[in-house]
Amino acid sequence: MKKAAVIIAAATFAIAAPMTVFAMEHEGMKMEHGGHMGHKAGVVHEEVVNGVKATFMIISMDERMKEMKMEKPAGMKETHHLMVVFSDAKSGKNLSEGEVMIKTQAPDKTTQEKELMAMPGMGGMGAGFGADLIMDKKGKYGVMAKFKLADGKVRSAKFWYTVK
Repeated sequence: MKKAAVIIAAATFAIAAPMTVFAMEHEGMKMEHGGHMGHKAGVVHEEVVNGVKATFMIISMDERMKEMKMEKPAGMKETHHLMVVFSDAKSGKNLSEGEVMIKTQAPDKTTQEKELMAMPGMGGMGAGFGADLIMDKKGKYGVMAKFKLADGKVRSAKFWYTVK
């Protein structure tokens, strides 16, 4: 069991690091909520909530593993990695302390809830939070985030993401 957890953690970090570089390279592009921007992965939603900018990124694990010429670990059910980076809307300062919960609703109305794990510096975007999700059905997913950062205020954001 520990070996599987180590493999999953390693795969998550292998996927997350290059993903943040990709997101930074496309920072100036117009983002469409609930889409892939025509790319395999990237920023899928940005929103300012009570002075905090939340930047959400999603990457398909299968596509990323193919790009890296690696195979997904056997038995791994999760299909996508979701990351979020928070920053002060005025100063741009990274906000890396807090708790984040995500709830997704699949096209068939099934739901999953995950607590996002704190992740160290993600390229030039700073530290963030991430989790692996099962998004194995084509169609629209509702993504709802609830987060409490160091200031103690509870905030939320929600958006649609389409799996094609």
